[in-house]
Amino acid sequence: MNRVSKMMFCLMTFFFAYSGFADAEHSDPVTPADQRKSLYLKTAALTGVDWAMLAACDQYARNITASVNRPEHRPLISLTSTDRDWAGLFNIRLHDQDPVSIDFFGGTGKDGNGDGKADPKNPEDALLAFAEQLAAFGPGEENTRIAIWNYFHRGKAVELIEENAAIFRKFNTVNLTGYAFPLPLTANYDYEPTWGARRGWGGLRIHEGTDLFADYGTPVRATAYGVIEMKGWNKYGGWRIGLRDLQGNYHYFAHLNGYAPHLKKGTVTSPGQIIGYVGSSGYGPKGTMGKFPPHLHYGLYHDNGVSEYSIDPYPSLRLWENQERLKRR
Repeated sequence: MNRVSKMMFCLMTFFFAYSGFADAEHSDPVTPADQRKSLYLKTAALTGVDWAMLAACDQYARNITASVNRPEHRPLISLTSTDRDWAGLFNIRLHDQDPVSIDFFGGTGKDGNGDGKADPKNPEDALLAFAEQLAAFGPGEENTRIAIWNYFHRGKAVELIEENAAIFRKFNTVNLTGYAFPLPLTANYDYEPTWGARRGWGGLRIHEGTDLFADYGTPVRATAYGVIEMKGWNKYGGWRIGLRDLQGNYHYFAHLNGYAPHLKKGTVTSPGQIIGYVGSSGYGPKGTMGKFPPHLHYGLYHDNGVSEYSIDPYPSLRLWENQERLKRR
């Protein structure tokens, strides 16, 4: 079986086996997430690279280019190469799409859909080119980490991509959307916009979050599909949790009274899952409690591929709260 035939066979296999398009009873429109999953599976079969790792790398690339690409202009696959890398270092045809000459000059460009062209704007070609760059470093987790660092040149990218891959593996889908309000709507709670307010304990600083006042022991819920990135004591936040979501946002829950059973670093979460309980811990050495009324400090930080910065979580909290209220009607 030649290369083109092999590609077509894999494409048809995963088209019918995973996307569900052949089932006449399913009339739901095909979403971009469905299309991506099909491409990840096909490319994984061709290269041996884990589909979830391909999805996680593509998600990270999509996150860090979100600010420059409007939603309607975002490509199906966000993994890209420079024209020079694609065509090859000494290739005088900078926009070459001939797979044979690209390979001769050591370019990264590949023909992923068997049309005889290596088009960097074609999602199948772009994904295959990226996957083969990962596969070139060899099998195994450590080699995959090295390959990811070699592509993104950022240690934090390796960490975020591994976390996203764990989320995709657990739910076996890339169509993971939606958030949850961090407290049950039936709880007794109140909150106001306090992001940016002055704080004096431990030195003059600004308040990087919103305080949600609630009764002791009120369940605290995961706000997103994500991974528990941090759990433990901090002299400012007391018992706290850090959760990283698929979009690169870091959700910070502080002043807790305790944690949900079996919660640990690396736990994969879904929106609404109980992860802890409201308390008044913090502002002192480990175990300090009661220096202020019980409340949840909720912080939101975004990673843009270069740095991480605090953003005001109040608008998001109001949005998630209203969305949940509408669902209950």
